[in-house]
Amino acid sequence: MNRTSTHLAIIASITTAAVIAQAQDNPTWWERLDIDVHGFADARGGRRLQDDPVEDDASLGEARLQLDLSRMGDLSTIQVRADLLYDAIAGESSPDLEDGTGWVDLREANISFFPHDLLDIKIGRQILTWGKGDLLFINDLFPKDWQSFFTGRDEEYLKAPSDAVFASLYPSFADVNVAYIPRFDSDRYITGERLSYWNPLLGRRAGEDAVMSADKPDDWFEDGEVAARVSKNVGGFELAAYGYYGFWKSPVGMDMMTTNAIFPELLAYGASVQGPLGSGLFKVEAGYYDSRDDTSGTDPMLPNSELRALAGYEREIGRDFTAAVQYYVELMQDYDEYRDALPPGMHARDEDRHVTTLRLTKQLMNQNLMLSLFVYYSPSDNDGYVRPYAKYKVSDAWSVFGGGNVFAGEDDHTFFAQFEKNNNAYAGARYSF
Repeated sequence: MNRTSTHLAIIASITTAAVIAQAQDNPTWWERLDIDVHGFADARGGRRLQDDPVEDDASLGEARLQLDLSRMGDLSTIQVRADLLYDAIAGESSPDLEDGTGWVDLREANISFFPHDLLDIKIGRQILTWGKGDLLFINDLFPKDWQSFFTGRDEEYLKAPSDAVFASLYPSFADVNVAYIPRFDSDRYITGERLSYWNPLLGRRAGEDAVMSADKPDDWFEDGEVAARVSKNVGGFELAAYGYYGFWKSPVGMDMMTTNAIFPELLAYGASVQGPLGSGLFKVEAGYYDSRDDTSGTDPMLPNSELRALAGYEREIGRDFTAAVQYYVELMQDYDEYRDALPPGMHARDEDRHVTTLRLTKQLMNQNLMLSLFVYYSPSDNDGYVRPYAKYKVSDAWSVFGGGNVFAGEDDHTFFAQFEKNNNAYAGARYSF
């Protein structure tokens, strides 16, 4: 991305924001139709902090206009939320609503029904989330957008949309949520097109020179997913149980005949507890990942089953200053069988992977300035990831921000260290309406 493209993106976003601001002074067609309209215009750019021989120097350069339209009725609500996008890094391309590329990213398009006091149903494209982890996910097996997360888009864009039927039931004994996704919605995972990654077949980092090819289950109804949660508040504590049937969300397996990455079948179930402890809030979550395509753990090209767990605590440690810590662990099952089947020369995973996190958030200047730091550190992999972020609210509508994504590690093949060449800094401005 050259400077001219960046300037054009910023000018386009600011001009759009000015037009919207002027239009708000006059009655509009959507107001006459009782349609609520919200959104923002956003422009941001970023660059890598070092050379990456397989990627461009620019990590981010885009102008985005989000329109969020909703209309509430007595028995239903309709919502459409879409981003119109100019992406100088990707260049011109046709929209792909599955991976969010192109000039439009449809975030939500759904209708909600309320047929009974004890039942809500939402049908269509929607953002789904549950679980207790802070940027760590165990029972939340809805799609994530890791490319957005690692390049400097807002944290909200980590959650990718699902095309689903979502039902919420409220019997007296508990709250029950069930999501049915008729066709598998994968993560928007790292492919090498924007971020370099460790390629085990090549034995090195790869990027635009070796874009990952994956075979995704994509048959309607045959390759579906089902997720469920049952939750209840007991004495101030939220208890929840979870279940999922579908596929691993990122292509963690490999077909040795084609050398394409694949999404193996997955069955998962778990539980969580969250409640007050002292002057703060504690949480515990655990889940078991049953890897259905390799139940014995003897195929090194498929993921073994895993037990995952986390514990966390958050509290205010000063005025407008909060701190939160988490400890997370992945315990691979059938590890001896995995090691015995591993081909010579291939890096072996550790049996146990441990990760700790720290989030610090401070608000200043009458809460108009927000400073945030999120740190991941894995003592087992000896690698880590740091996310500094600052945002200043210029007015009720305008804000400016900046941040970074910094990876480090001892071995190139570990999870965070593989992205070390993608270290980047970014900045931008937003007008909200």
